[in-house]
Amino acid sequence: LPGHGISEVRGEVHTMEFLADTVAAGLRALGIDRCTVVGHSMGGYVALALCERHAALLDGVVLLSSTPNADTEEKAAARRREIGLVRAGKKELLARTAPAAGFAERNRARLGDAIADLAEQVVVTEDEGVVALLAGMIARPDRNEMLRTCGVRSLFILGREDAYIPAEAAERMVAAHPEAEVVWLDRAGHMGFLEEPEATADAILSFAGAKGSTTDNE
Repeated sequence: LPGHGISEVRGEVHTMEFLADTVAAGLRALGIDRCTVVGHSMGGYVALALCERHAALLDGVVLLSSTPNADTEEKAAARRREIGLVRAGKKELLARTAPAAGFAERNRARLGDAIADLAEQVVVTEDEGVVALLAGMIARPDRNEMLRTCGVRSLFILGREDAYIPAEAAERMVAAHPEAEVVWLDRAGHMGFLEEPEATADAILSFAGAKGSTTDNE
């Protein structure tokens, strides 16, 4: 996605809509006219915008440690503090703290190399890219009603020990979406695809391979 790694930064704010349009253009350029899209964390916000703007491309959407909720004031304020750190030349502070916080405490020692790799990704991403992505997340709207009514199948994959989406909040979110499928990762935090990779892959493949979806029946 633009703003990640060595990808070009294309503005002061990378909205989720802009990123979704970029993904849609990429899919069409590859000749992909239907797919199941999986979005982790911020990628889930992009997937939801894709669902809203390009639903005809989607057989299903998987929200992996992600939410259709907009940022709370508290979360938006935390992101603004992170923007301030980056602009002050202190991005390394985020690299030292944010990656580890995404893992359940029980998994941090075992997955130390993965945490180090994620920290390095933060370091090599351009400051302007980090700021643009944080600003885009702050600006995103609530998409709960859209998810309920868009006609695209949905799956939540959630970690029971996610510090960013605590279990109680996740339970409320799931209860608000009876149309969605749900898979819980009992020993994972926010990084379930690294903490419980086999269970995550099984859930995604099972969902993507399922028939009788809303779109299949239309």
